[in-house]
Amino acid sequence: MKKIDSHQHFWQYDAERYPWIGNGMETIARDFLPATLHPHLQAHEVAGTVAVQAVSEVSETHFLLHLAEEYPFLLGVVGWVDLRSSGLQDTLHAYQPFSKLKGFRHLLQDEKDPDFILQPSFQQGLQLIFEAGYSYDLLVLPHQLDGAIQTVANFPEGRFVLDHLAKPKIKQRAIADWKVQIEELAGHPQVCCKVSGMVTEADWTNWKKEDFFPYLDVVVEAFGEDRLLFGSDWPVCGLAATYGQVVGVLEEYLKEQSIALQEKIWYENARQFYRL
Repeated sequence: MKKIDSHQHFWQYDAERYPWIGNGMETIARDFLPATLHPHLQAHEVAGTVAVQAVSEVSETHFLLHLAEEYPFLLGVVGWVDLRSSGLQDTLHAYQPFSKLKGFRHLLQDEKDPDFILQPSFQQGLQLIFEAGYSYDLLVLPHQLDGAIQTVANFPEGRFVLDHLAKPKIKQRAIADWKVQIEELAGHPQVCCKVSGMVTEADWTNWKKEDFFPYLDVVVEAFGEDRLLFGSDWPVCGLAATYGQVVGVLEEYLKEQSIALQEKIWYENARQFYRL
């Protein structure tokens, strides 16, 4: 079945630029570029991808856009921009010619303040990117979901997508509190959710497919078939699984579902959300 991978990364590894790649993560502490990803896409019928920023630098956006010009399978880019900058409007105007730039993201999960997203300057920045036609990827942890919920309520006209199910604590099988917040977030129809990043929230060396099914049940029930997007989170997924294993988890979960629903989650929802 044809697929779009709505969430993957590229980088030329440098320890200072990627401090989040810490001890125990040596397998991804190296370069990952399109030529390495392409065989995985061919093996799993992935027609194209969306490359997402992994560092909070303007140069990251330029790096990804350059790759997108060179590799046709790179259908879209989610870059980084300083949403609190007084010059944001001019920056967004300068990006208009780059048709593969679809949206922006900030590494909110790394911010110590759980309400970082609620800063007035950040909220104003979100207003400007939505007015300019871009989407926003929400990278938050469960304890930051309240701020995310308040934010999406502030922007009914915005286009949001939640990355990695907000990283529930799958290894600890924690689900109850997360489920309540996910249902509240999903109550806002302008929010989608990426089915991504689950394997690295589980026991990296001892997970099984069924570990993820309760969490998938929650997001399928909450977001419905029209607001879920497949994402591999390659190469970060390599800490716990191969690209094929990530695909296999979702294939196993969806195998009893209708072909129409499968096509939406694997392909059509990503195409529509990111306007690919």
